[in-house]
Amino acid sequence: MKMDPGPPFQTLHGVNVTSWVSVCPGGLCKVQQKQTHRGSQQTVSNSGDGASCSSSSCPRLGSLCQVRVQLKASRDEAESLVSENGNEGQSVQPDQWVTETEATAFPRCQDSVLQVPLGDWTTLRLGEGQCDITEACVEGMRAGEKCEILISPVGSGPDVSVPHPAEENLPLCATIELQAFTPGKESWEMSPVEKCQWVKSHKERGGVRFRSGDVWGAADSYSRALKLLITLHGHVNEVEKKGQEAEEQRDTDTGDKLQQLPSANEFKTIKAELHSNMSLCQLKLNQPQRAKASATKATHLEPGGAKAWYRRGQACQMLNELEEARQAFRKLLELQPESPAALKALKDIASTEKERNAQLGLRLSKMFS
Repeated sequence: MKMDPGPPFQTLHGVNVTSWVSVCPGGLCKVQQKQTHRGSQQTVSNSGDGASCSSSSCPRLGSLCQVRVQLKASRDEAESLVSENGNEGQSVQPDQWVTETEATAFPRCQDSVLQVPLGDWTTLRLGEGQCDITEACVEGMRAGEKCEILISPVGSGPDVSVPHPAEENLPLCATIELQAFTPGKESWEMSPVEKCQWVKSHKERGGVRFRSGDVWGAADSYSRALKLLITLHGHVNEVEKKGQEAEEQRDTDTGDKLQQLPSANEFKTIKAELHSNMSLCQLKLNQPQRAKASATKATHLEPGGAKAWYRRGQACQMLNELEEARQAFRKLLELQPESPAALKALKDIASTEKERNAQLGLRLSKMFS
């Protein structure tokens, strides 16, 4: 997922270069990409017949993409066009690849900005966010194309302070090749049921990544889920209005599909959970203002969500908004009486206020003594 892109195009030695900020397990990185080799512009159908498509055809959400990522020796080498010698080594026949392949399973690791096995052909499912940099490049490529990327630390703006991966001696240079891909769909072409499946997948993946310590990856997964979930809002409301009509269709194909969609209340609960989870990630990433905003959205959607109230209180504490923090923790106590976390937080707030008042009194006494 491309984040906060800068100018759409820059020029590197007379070559147009696309630039954006990308999510990595250890932080954010700036990526510059330039195309170096045009291929046959072939896509592969799910039936494995190797059908050709128009020159504008690129991988889309859900496409299985066979890619190869290789490191380059130096930045100087990356700033010169690679020779257009096609794919090296033994190629895979597209029809054979499609019928036999599945997305390659491998865990995201904390010590690498490139989340793919290097030098080998790897199969990615576009849209899963397994390796953000590679996916962002591939989504604008065609079969047979190759591009170069230059990865460097991202600068911190006045309102954002983020870490960046320190290993691999950034800047880092690499080439990405796209050999073949299966057809996919843009989000607006997907059915509501398909979108729900993606939302569920992103939500589950976010939990796995958070538990493994990949906070940036977790936040990215929750963000992807929220963006798709928002597009379901109108459809969920429409289904809810049908009420009895949907119930009467329970045994039909349409009714089965409707049953796979969340009700309006379930929709709000899922959305609240995602905002609450996003808030936790933002707290871990030392982004209290964003964490407060996410937690506030969650509490508006689900006023009975104890975790969201606690995270809202934590964010307000970090922002030194003690009265708002106190209100959040008191709300948590209403939901969970004798909550140790809320009681400790309120005690900490009282202690902070007492210390602040003592310091203020000391300063005033010195002014008038």
